[in-house]
Amino acid sequence: MKAPSQQALDALQKRLGYRFVDVSLLTRALTHRSAARDHNERLEFLGDAVIGVVVASAFFDRFPQANEGELSRLRAGVVSGVSLAGIARSLKLSECLILGESERKSGGRNRDSILTDTLEALAGAIMMDSSLSGARTVVSGWLQSMIEGSTLDIVIDAKTRLQEWLQARGEPLPEYVVTSVSGEDHAQCFQVQCKLGERGLTTEASGSARRRAEQTAAELMLDALAGGQNV
Repeated sequence: MKAPSQQALDALQKRLGYRFVDVSLLTRALTHRSAARDHNERLEFLGDAVIGVVVASAFFDRFPQANEGELSRLRAGVVSGVSLAGIARSLKLSECLILGESERKSGGRNRDSILTDTLEALAGAIMMDSSLSGARTVVSGWLQSMIEGSTLDIVIDAKTRLQEWLQARGEPLPEYVVTSVSGEDHAQCFQVQCKLGERGLTTEASGSARRRAEQTAAELMLDALAGGQNV
């Protein structure tokens, strides 16, 4: 385990937009479970909730006419593992991660799941170091561009994001299969599976339209890919 230098921690706090009173919280938030017993998983639990509140509140205020399903998809587009890993990269978190030797050698410093978990842990650490209100302010700054760039027109385009993710890695495109259709003609419910045969992964979702169910299944697949060790 190699801890980041004080200079690196100072630079990170500047990028985060927050300076810790208790620097041990910052160090713990950056520590993966492979590196030490005092790792970041509990802080990650808190931070996940903070980020969820920030995003849900922002979209609730911004789209007063959106229904629950639309708000959920808006939130999912921002809090997905792929999206949060992108924010973590923009903050250069990989430079300060504290990893065990095996995780470091296997490329953990650039793994989406680890970057996402660390970002969430930092949000939790900031809440512990200041307050929920303080953490919401800082986290809002991290997510601002993604929240402002989200619209009801593009939020369900998870299929395109999944396709681009797979194409960038030279992998086959997903297969979408309708497993069941229930309800009356005017109120049908489609159950759809998204399958990645090469990876042996399947996600399933339902919706009032086939396309909507496919989009939700694709979003779930993006989350599965971000959290998996085979990404």
